[in-house]
Amino acid sequence: MDDRTPVIGVSESDRLSALAALEKLGLNAACYVSQVLPRPPITAALRDAAEPASWTDLYTAKAIKLTWFRADPTLKLVLGQAYGCEVEFWQPDPAAGVLRAPRRNRMMFAVSMAGVPVEAGAHRFTRLAAPTTPGPRLRTRREFDLALPDDIDFPIDVVYTWVDGADPDWQRRRAEIKGEAFHAEAASESRYINRDELKFSLRSLHLNAPWVRNIYIVTDRQRPAWLDLSAGNIFLVDHKDIFRDRNALPTFNSVAIETQLHNIDGLAEHFLYLNDDMFFGRPLAPQTFFLANGNTKFFLSQNRVPIGPITSLDTPIDAMIKNNRRLIEERFGRTLTQGSQHVPYPLRRSILAEIEREFPAEHARTAHSRFRSATDIIITYSLYHYYAFMTGRALPGHVNYGYVQLAVPDLVARLRRAEARRDWDTFCINDAFSTYDQLQQQMTVLEPFLEAYFPVPSPYELVGRP
Repeated sequence: MDDRTPVIGVSESDRLSALAALEKLGLNAACYVSQVLPRPPITAALRDAAEPASWTDLYTAKAIKLTWFRADPTLKLVLGQAYGCEVEFWQPDPAAGVLRAPRRNRMMFAVSMAGVPVEAGAHRFTRLAAPTTPGPRLRTRREFDLALPDDIDFPIDVVYTWVDGADPDWQRRRAEIKGEAFHAEAASESRYINRDELKFSLRSLHLNAPWVRNIYIVTDRQRPAWLDLSAGNIFLVDHKDIFRDRNALPTFNSVAIETQLHNIDGLAEHFLYLNDDMFFGRPLAPQTFFLANGNTKFFLSQNRVPIGPITSLDTPIDAMIKNNRRLIEERFGRTLTQGSQHVPYPLRRSILAEIEREFPAEHARTAHSRFRSATDIIITYSLYHYYAFMTGRALPGHVNYGYVQLAVPDLVARLRRAEARRDWDTFCINDAFSTYDQLQQQMTVLEPFLEAYFPVPSPYELVGRP
């Protein structure tokens, strides 16, 4: 039932031969053995597989685990017991002609003793693999080489919107549109600091969501210096390539850019939208975000948006959600009060295009809003999810989610806790309230944290580039 752990089934009649082979393996490779079933008093207890005494109590176990610890070259990331290989002993039932499983699995409680082995792709054994994932075919039984109702076999892409706010050319364009004078010296002291969160978000994606097909990074004539596009499944997309009306450009409004994401050429129907400050904290299956019938999931925030018209006390986000609220009330007679958690947003191209058709005036006004405005709607964060839910194409989901606001006095303690426990499915690191001096100080804390949490470079980084 755990996608991180491969499982091998062995007939109880072959127990002695199997354990003898595993003991021999323990002498030749540094590994550890532990009992899984029956559940031992100390579940994380590991024994040196090279010691014969370690196996004494395991000759009656229904399931055991072999663990090989693996570390990245810096020794900052260690894959341990959760990623070991489990061995189950299936009980023969000659009267029924079957082998019976010692515990639950997703397929069968019993298989025929006369069954013929077959080979299947990795996607049959873990939801972390897609049907197109390259790799060896693995031996199994025909009963396990079947598609289940909750299996996801459609492609899923990822879209980022990214800007390097420290880029002088970008700052100059922004100043010109705002009608402000651009001073290089003042710009160098701006609050924009590029911490390369995108690089670490891509590392988290590659490590923890290997089922993703293509990655699209939407930018305004920019490219990270470290980005390597040679992997073949990552692409830069310029604003001019997705905005139907070029007169809306240049834009410095993220919600305006988000109105055009469904225009990305080649984008899959199902995709995740991320900001560069969002990270996958541990391995996640696509079922975290989508249903096999194609519907999306959404993750509501516990915050509440005040009832009533937009006021000067509203945050920009609350003002935009109030605009969304009006549209949902007029269309469905329901009043939304919550925004979303800052987690990857599951979206469908066809529904985004439908929203553009259904609310053309509000959609067009937001697309032409060069800077955030109280008249904007916010689609990916709120409107899409409520609209899809009310039309029967989305359901609430759940993730163990972390949110780290950088401008807090206990920042170091929070980051240390996150690195030590690694129990967040996804997390977001946000700096909305920091001053420039605070941002500089935070860099000395945040960079080591991200390097420690995601030390393994992704295929999307140029070798030797910081």
